[in-house]
Amino acid sequence: MYKEYLKTGRAGLAIALVMFLSVSSKVLLADTITVSSIADLQKAINNAKPGDQIMLTDGIYTTTEDITIHQQGTHDKPITVTAQHKGAAEITGKGGFSLMSPAAYITIRGFKFTHAASRAKTGIGTSYCRFTQNVFETPGDGEDLTVAGSDQEIDYNTFQNKNAMGRFIAIRGEGKQIAQRLHIHHNYFSNQASQGGKNGAETLQFGLSGFSLSSSNSIVEYNLFERCEGENELISVKASAVTLRYNTIRDCPAQFTLRHGNKNVVNANYFFNTPGLRIFGDDHLICNNYFEGCSQAIVIGNGDGEVADGAQLTAHDRPDRVLIAFNTLIDNKENIVQTSRKNGMGATYVTVADNIIQGGGPAAVISGPYTNPKWIGNILFNVKDAGNMPDDSYKTADPELVKTTQGTYHIQPGSPAIDHGTGAYPGITTDMDGQPRTGTPDTGADEQSSAPVKAYALKPADVGYNAKQE
Repeated sequence: MYKEYLKTGRAGLAIALVMFLSVSSKVLLADTITVSSIADLQKAINNAKPGDQIMLTDGIYTTTEDITIHQQGTHDKPITVTAQHKGAAEITGKGGFSLMSPAAYITIRGFKFTHAASRAKTGIGTSYCRFTQNVFETPGDGEDLTVAGSDQEIDYNTFQNKNAMGRFIAIRGEGKQIAQRLHIHHNYFSNQASQGGKNGAETLQFGLSGFSLSSSNSIVEYNLFERCEGENELISVKASAVTLRYNTIRDCPAQFTLRHGNKNVVNANYFFNTPGLRIFGDDHLICNNYFEGCSQAIVIGNGDGEVADGAQLTAHDRPDRVLIAFNTLIDNKENIVQTSRKNGMGATYVTVADNIIQGGGPAAVISGPYTNPKWIGNILFNVKDAGNMPDDSYKTADPELVKTTQGTYHIQPGSPAIDHGTGAYPGITTDMDGQPRTGTPDTGADEQSSAPVKAYALKPADVGYNAKQE
């Protein structure tokens, strides 16, 4: 009897414990909270716990102040604030989502933002926050989105139709330290009207001069820029250790500029009908890029100061120790250029190696001091002339380029570019398609390969709020 009682009692306790744990787990489970007003949205955010999803129903909502978020999710249980249907909940008025310290693991998803500019932001002290699948079309002067916190992700958004001063995205930081470990990818930037030459209307401004000597260790990749001309600079990098790769720039009358900072990587970007890339600062790697039909392709800056010797951070820092290798330049009005500058300091120790230049103007036009350069292994074909490229630094040959279904020129079997690379550079391990470079590398941006293609010239369907996420 006693043993039977123990068995029965233990079974009862086990059942009770299971029931208790089941009820407790339901209490602890994250909620989906559906709201249909800004007031209820703010209230739900204020009460949010890790794993909650707060859903705003379709409609147009007018704000009188910012929607502030200070809450913290976790890596496994982020707090998500989302539109009920992508693009169908519009936030207009005077305020936007303002993520403030100590906000962490917050995701803002699926909204259309037509509120005043400079109201959407991730502030200093925020971390692991994400803006994804949103449409930004904020009127008036100021930024569509400002990012000051570290470890943020900005992906699959559409930034469009800006006709005022300010930037689509501005990256900031704290003190002298730029925001770190950002991942900005698969965004679509389109239709930014010229502001008549005024400074301060870049499409993407990554930092300011005061941040330029701090390392970001961030990646900007797979973004598409079309018809953007806020000012003369399209992308302005004013920070160090930023990798910009697999981006496409098409029909933008503004220039991609490494304006301040060192040790940046510009790898496997596609430039069509733009003023190309301009370089200031030290120890940059410029490789595997594709330039077609540009007014200028690669512009090596003519410095007016040397930051390492004490010049102001706002100076056009003399380019030193820049590697320009394995790029393909097709039918550009100007190819490799250094412009003149009164009392300019020029550039030093720039290596131009293993590039293909086909068609267009002179291969190289260098105006200004150009100390200890290295030119080696380039292939020229049908250019106007070699210009200032030394005779022993190139050979003239048809690289046998053919435009593929991707819309870009690639080398074909039998091309003299195959296995023609003169140097092995540790930082260059793939080509413009994201395919590995093996053995002796092929000259130009394309490596003959049957490996899977990981990058190509992007089209609108590949990016933005409505694109299929990878």
